[in-house]
Amino acid sequence: MKRTSRWRALGASVGVLSLGLALAPASAATPAHDGPEQAAVQTVAAPAGDVLKSDNIKHVANLPKQEPFNTLEAFGTDIAFKGDHAYVGNYDGFVVYDIKNPKKPSVLTQVACPGGQGDVSISGNLLFVSVDYPRTNDTCTSESTTTADPNGWEGMRIFDVSNPAEPRYVSAIDTACGSHTNTLVPDKAGKDVYIYVSSYGPRAQFPNCQPPHDQISIIKVPLANPAEPVLVDAPVLFPDGGNPGSDTVSQTTGCHDITAFPEKDIAAGACMGDGVLLDISDREKPRVIEQVRDDVNFAFWHSATFNNEGTKVVFTDELGGGGAATCNAKTGPTRGANGIYDLTGSGDDAELEFRSYYKIPRHQADTENCVAHNGSLIPTKDGDYMVQAWYQGGVSVWDFTDSANPKEIGYFDRTAFDESKLSTAGSWSAYYYNGHIYSSGIQEGLDVLELNDPRTNNAKRVKFEEFNPQTQPVYQR
Repeated sequence: MKRTSRWRALGASVGVLSLGLALAPASAATPAHDGPEQAAVQTVAAPAGDVLKSDNIKHVANLPKQEPFNTLEAFGTDIAFKGDHAYVGNYDGFVVYDIKNPKKPSVLTQVACPGGQGDVSISGNLLFVSVDYPRTNDTCTSESTTTADPNGWEGMRIFDVSNPAEPRYVSAIDTACGSHTNTLVPDKAGKDVYIYVSSYGPRAQFPNCQPPHDQISIIKVPLANPAEPVLVDAPVLFPDGGNPGSDTVSQTTGCHDITAFPEKDIAAGACMGDGVLLDISDREKPRVIEQVRDDVNFAFWHSATFNNEGTKVVFTDELGGGGAATCNAKTGPTRGANGIYDLTGSGDDAELEFRSYYKIPRHQADTENCVAHNGSLIPTKDGDYMVQAWYQGGVSVWDFTDSANPKEIGYFDRTAFDESKLSTAGSWSAYYYNGHIYSSGIQEGLDVLELNDPRTNNAKRVKFEEFNPQTQPVYQR
């Protein structure tokens, strides 16, 4: 989700487990602030409304948000997977789910550690969590502050999850403009991992987020000593300034998200007004080797997904920042959509060639925030298939084997979270993992779906021990 203002700061919640650098006790609950007075905390119950779905989708489970993450302000966000566990980010911390039986998922533990937006990646026993709203310090018992505070802290937190039921806070490191998202990139020797941090939104009055910020941050984490992460570089990806922006197109002042394809030493960056292809053969010195723009239909380059051969890239456009109703006739089929690009050539001669747009074919109500969001490849034997979240547009399963003629083959879609007004809700991330689709709802909790379709059923044989959707693995066809 695109943040609309770096002044926004979420408050803390008391959780089942509240951690500081020294496992400090939980602090008093502090609601989010809309202005000089505290806003009332509204809790969220089990998802209401009807479910619309295709015949090839079965809804096997829903686990609503649990206290203390059952408030409207505690958005559920991204997911990382390891073994029988799903680690789901939240604006107020993260949740560890036991998914050994996908039909009966359970909450193993919850960690209250506010900071937004809780983007997550996992490597071995380490969980990396993004903090994108300023705190008074890097602990889980910190308080919210403003981005104008020179002592405010934003960046990456690192947890040891060798015991998933009892995560342990290991360390933290600050990064310029915080960490909106993070991408794990393993080193080739297996001794370290790199975290590519994407952030944006600089302003002159923000001491820790100065313009132009045409860069990402690169953190090196020694696997043998994760308590000592190091900021190794903050390379400028746009020395010429990137997209200058307009009334309908975002100016490039950083990146929103990066998806790495380590097998081919490349990555795709979605950077506000630009889409880029990166050479990451030197993990500490990524280079832009191709750059594309779409100033007609793309407003905000949000995320990227490769196909299994690394010959296609799907970029998403988060028109309206995730808070607007854009899946309607008024907006049309080419805005707030995916852009499908064929990747031709290799090395410095690589080119991204536009082929088509894909947007869900079902119009949503004007009270439903809906736009292209996070998804992953389905590891099929043949063809290119993807599952994707569309906020209140639900979950879409679609085929882009023919880059020029994508089509939806399945969907799961709830009716409006609140029929009386536009609310922020719906599926933030929808990923295929070891035979099931897992959807993290902003308000709806965890949904588990089963896809039964002859075109995709062979994907059930592909098993991953660890899966970060923004660190794409290659599977055997």
